[in-house]
Amino acid sequence: MGHKVVVFDISVVRALWETRVKKHKAWQKKEAERLEKSALEKIKEEWNFVAECRRKGIPQAAYCKNGFIDTSVRLLDKIERNALTRQSSLPKDRGKRSSAFVFELSGEHWTELPDSLKEQTHLKEWHISNTLIQIIPTYIELFQAMRILDLPKNQISHLPAEIGCLKNLKELNVSFNHLKSIPPELGDCENLDRLDCSGNLELMELPFELSNLKQVTFVDISANKFSSVPICVLRMSNLQWLDISNNNLIDLPQDIDRLEELQSFLLYKNKLTYLPYSMLNLKKLTLLVVSGDHLVELPTALCDSSTPLKFVSLRDNPIDNARCEDGDEIMESERDRQHFDKEVMKAYIEDLKERETVCPLPKSQRGSSMNTHEETDCKWEPDDPVNQRRDKEVS
Repeated sequence: MGHKVVVFDISVVRALWETRVKKHKAWQKKEAERLEKSALEKIKEEWNFVAECRRKGIPQAAYCKNGFIDTSVRLLDKIERNALTRQSSLPKDRGKRSSAFVFELSGEHWTELPDSLKEQTHLKEWHISNTLIQIIPTYIELFQAMRILDLPKNQISHLPAEIGCLKNLKELNVSFNHLKSIPPELGDCENLDRLDCSGNLELMELPFELSNLKQVTFVDISANKFSSVPICVLRMSNLQWLDISNNNLIDLPQDIDRLEELQSFLLYKNKLTYLPYSMLNLKKLTLLVVSGDHLVELPTALCDSSTPLKFVSLRDNPIDNARCEDGDEIMESERDRQHFDKEVMKAYIEDLKERETVCPLPKSQRGSSMNTHEETDCKWEPDDPVNQRRDKEVS
C-alpha cells in the first residue's frame, strides 16, 4: 500500500488568509481611531508638550489658558520666538513692543526679580514660573494697573501684605510654591475673579478677610492640608468653580448650599464618608467629582437622571512606584506628582464636558497617584458588592 496523498486547495487557504488580513486591518483602523479620540492619548500628548516647554524655559502662562493646554506646534514656535531673553535687566525698548504691559520670566537661573522691574509700574501682568525666586518684593504696591499675577511653580514662601493694594487685580495664581499662609490684606482686592493656591502642600487655612471677595468665580485650593472648607470660601457668593481635592476633608459643612452659583465641585482624594443633603440645593451644580473609597452615603437625588449633574466617583489605589509609563522618567518630588495629577484631571474634565454622559476615567500614567476606577452614569448602587462591604465596615 502506497503513501496516502493529501490534496489541498491552496486557493482556500489564500482566501482564508486574505479574509483574516482584511479583518486585522479593519481592527487596526478602528483601534487607531479609538486612540485618536482617547482622552489618555491627549493627556500623554499634553504632558510631553509641557515637558518640552519646561526644557525650553517657556512660561506656563504662554501655553496654559484657563487651566487647559494648547499643544499646537504653531503655538510652540510662536512661544519660542517670543520667549523672554535671559538677561539680568529688562530691555530698554520694551515699551515699544506689543507686550509692553506684560512681564514674563522663567528659568531656574533666576533667584530674584531684576532690579529694573520696579521702574516698570505701568505693567498689567506678571507671568513668572519655574524659577528659584522666594520673595515677592513689597514694591509690588506700586503696580496699580496690575490685573494678572501668574506666579506658579516657583519657591515663593511668603506674599507681602502690600498685595492688598492692587485694587484692579483680577487673577492670582500662586500654585505649586511653598506658601503656608495667605495675607489677610488680599481681601482688599475686591475685583479679584480667580484665585489659585493649589499645590502648596502646607497651606491649612485661608484668612476670614477673603470673605470680602464677592467677585471671585474660581477657587483652587487643592493639594494642601485643609481639614474643612474655609469659611471665607462659603461667603464667596459668585463662586462657580471650587477645587478642594487632595486635602484632609472628612465632611462638608451643612451650609455648603450658600454657594448658590456653584457649577463645578472637585472633592476627590479626601476622606469624605457622606455628602450632606444640603447639596441638593445647589441647583446650578453640573459637575461633582469625589473619591468613592470612603463614601457610604449620599443623597439619592444627586444621582437622579433628570438632573444635569455629571457625578464622577473615583476609587484611588496606592502608589506602587514613582515612574512614568515609559519607565525612565522619575517624578522629582511630591509637587511634581500633584502637578501631573492635576493635568490628568483637567484633561479628563475637558473631555467630559464634550460628552452628554459620564464616561470612564482613563487610567493615568503609571506612577501617578491617580490610578483610578470610576462609577459611571451617575448611579449609586447600594447592592454593589464593594458598597455592601463598605456598609458592613461602617456598621
